[in-house]
Amino acid sequence: MNLEWWWLLAAVPVLFGLGWVAARLDVRQLLSEGGQLPRSYFRGLNFLLNEQPDKAIDAFVEVAKLDPETVELHFALGNLFRRRGETERAIRVHQNLVNRPGIDVRERDHALFELGQDFLRAGMLDRAEDELGRLIGTEAYGERARAGLLQIYELEKDWTRAIAAAKELMVQSEGKPLAEGEQPYAVRIAQFHCELAQEALRRGDGQAAQAEIRAALEINPDSTRAMILRGDIWAAAGEGAAAIQVWRHIQPAWLPLVAERLLSAYSTIGHPEQGLEWLEQQLGGPSAADLVEIARAHVGKLRGGEAATEAVRKALAASPGVATLAALCESKLQEFKQDPGKPRALEMPEIELAAKLLRQQASEHARYTCRDCGFRARLFYWQCPGCSRWETYPPVRSGAAQAAPSMN
Repeated sequence: MNLEWWWLLAAVPVLFGLGWVAARLDVRQLLSEGGQLPRSYFRGLNFLLNEQPDKAIDAFVEVAKLDPETVELHFALGNLFRRRGETERAIRVHQNLVNRPGIDVRERDHALFELGQDFLRAGMLDRAEDELGRLIGTEAYGERARAGLLQIYELEKDWTRAIAAAKELMVQSEGKPLAEGEQPYAVRIAQFHCELAQEALRRGDGQAAQAEIRAALEINPDSTRAMILRGDIWAAAGEGAAAIQVWRHIQPAWLPLVAERLLSAYSTIGHPEQGLEWLEQQLGGPSAADLVEIARAHVGKLRGGEAATEAVRKALAASPGVATLAALCESKLQEFKQDPGKPRALEMPEIELAAKLLRQQASEHARYTCRDCGFRARLFYWQCPGCSRWETYPPVRSGAAQAAPSMN
């Protein structure tokens, strides 16, 4: 037993020495390989770290001339060209990699994917579709290529193919957690069906529109846009009561988008006062600032100036702001014009000037603001024009509102 321990103790320094020799050999090899790299390579890396991509490109071009076989460097160079907006040079770099004889299959697929991104960035959607289509079914880039194709179909407004691509991606990503900032495919597919429903409504094809709405709600039961469109279909068919029933089930935050529709439907069925009662109930909620102009116009038309002023006061108490204050001034101004003998503390020109200044201020700040990219717009969009993501605009404008919300 003692002899066994003796041999174990004697083996420890031997094993330690062998490890030290192996480590020294690895370090020498690493230093030797590092010494073979051109200085331009390290200069390029330094420029990248210092966020100087233009100088980095010049340095990497120099390295690529010295060693044309450096595949990874060419990938880096092509991506830098694309980021800088030089898509033609990026395309040449990636095309050379695709056509290089003897290149590894995985690297060729990588080059094809980057080439598709180049064409997409350049706006050459047909070429981008061709290159990305060649990658469908590949293990490494098949899913990413299909996501690129989905982006192309959205840009082309080819909603039928967009639905098919998104459904494939939804199946492939089932059980996987969503990446940061990634939208569920169900939300996007429902929006594509809504786009098709709107196209059908423009053609006057109510049956096709209904089918698309059913498909949208089947895949995303919480789709507010689908519910709004369902009400539009009923209203277009002369079924005002059914349209009202649908719209009143929409979440309160989205009511500014359907308020005018609802009031019109109530008038159509001969119950405009019921519409005003519903509207007055909403003036005490969070959407008061976006409903105040609608309330002022409709209450004033049916009940007169004093009732309109009272409705605006209720909105001002619920949602103090420049827009509601401007609406109050304008309502009082209209009330005075209808009854010149009414006693007032201010002269008409003063009220007119105050209303004008408040309305200007409200107009300058009233915008829908994308939650993801911050893009601000006067109109409401289901798809943000800035980042192209769906349902990122809240239904209430930041700042003050000038007029009734309109959708695009």
